[in-house]
Amino acid sequence: MDTDELLRQKLATILPHLDERQRRVLLAAEAQSLGHGGIARVARAAGVSRPTIHKGLAELDQPGRSERVRRRGAGRRRCTDRDPALLAALEALVDPTTRGDPMSPLRWTSKSTRQLAAALTAQGHPVSASGVRGLLHDADYSLHAPAKVAEGGRHPDRDAQFRYLHDQITTFLAQGWPVISVDTKKQELVGRFTNGGREWQPAGDPEPVRDHDFPDPVLGKALPYGVYDVGRTGGWVTVGQDHDTASFAVASLLRWWAVVGQPAYPQATRLLISADGGGSNGYRVRLWKAELQRFATTTGLAVTVCHLPPGTSKWNKIEHRLFAHISLNWRGRPLVSHEVIVNLIGDTTTRTGLTVQAERDTGGYPTKVQVADEVMAALHLTPHTVHGEWNYTITPAPATDQS
Repeated sequence: MDTDELLRQKLATILPHLDERQRRVLLAAEAQSLGHGGIARVARAAGVSRPTIHKGLAELDQPGRSERVRRRGAGRRRCTDRDPALLAALEALVDPTTRGDPMSPLRWTSKSTRQLAAALTAQGHPVSASGVRGLLHDADYSLHAPAKVAEGGRHPDRDAQFRYLHDQITTFLAQGWPVISVDTKKQELVGRFTNGGREWQPAGDPEPVRDHDFPDPVLGKALPYGVYDVGRTGGWVTVGQDHDTASFAVASLLRWWAVVGQPAYPQATRLLISADGGGSNGYRVRLWKAELQRFATTTGLAVTVCHLPPGTSKWNKIEHRLFAHISLNWRGRPLVSHEVIVNLIGDTTTRTGLTVQAERDTGGYPTKVQVADEVMAALHLTPHTVHGEWNYTITPAPATDQS
């Protein structure tokens, strides 16, 4: 049992036997003995306000002071005693099940305590904002931000696809073949813009940034496309500046293979790519498959692609094994140039051995590139028997096809 629970039980046993002033003095003495943070801990354990304990501390400093003690039950009545229907009316306003009701008074407004108090008063339940706050705490409500946990529509073969991907990864790693997870990180504005998080700076001297988030017409944006090597715990990021297209994605793969992949896997004849189902490397993107054919022919690798099922991009290994650490490394720092972004990515490391290499790509990658049916028909693409639209292998084109 932790110390706060022991304190709560102790106070629950003693306080009912004391009058109002004795309770204040006891709580103040307990808080004083606990040192820093004691007032907050005692207030939580006893279910009293901190001003009550501060008043008790003042009485401890004046031991000869006498004060009239109210009899038990005296003082202002609780708002719920005066209005028994108040709590039910409050819960009707904040309960999640009422949020879809178009007739709810606060359907289209923020549910601040001031707004809630005004709505309740208008309904015939007069109460102050502080009274609403106390009622919400008593009813075990607290402030929450939305949590990204809902996956939307769940595909019936989601689990089967994850099992198939796991089996493919296991087979490739056992053979010593490279396995990579790929994706595009969120694009970033380049310049003196606010970046989430905080960084140590001299007191009173924060990094100055712009007060708006309109893109700089000269610096533009940064598009980090990442490659995470599952077997070697290594990362590669190409920082582009034009458009996030399939051509840009495969150009990043070619650069990764030339600089990192081929030296690390000189005997490899096959490559497994785990990718999201959408975006520039989506399973429906014809240009992605056409560019992968060029990659396979250039490198001589048979490229197997396994896409994550729809709505599961957060399970892509690159998200939490590479991108998350990059975001932590540059938090609180303005990304003032592409060079700064490349350097911050390249300096990202973890205690588990992650190392990252990064390069800038100044090339142009136009959008809306059409891939003709004849080009698609000529691809050396073999769908797998399990969800062939998500799982397929592209082999190098024979020399006769390249002539």
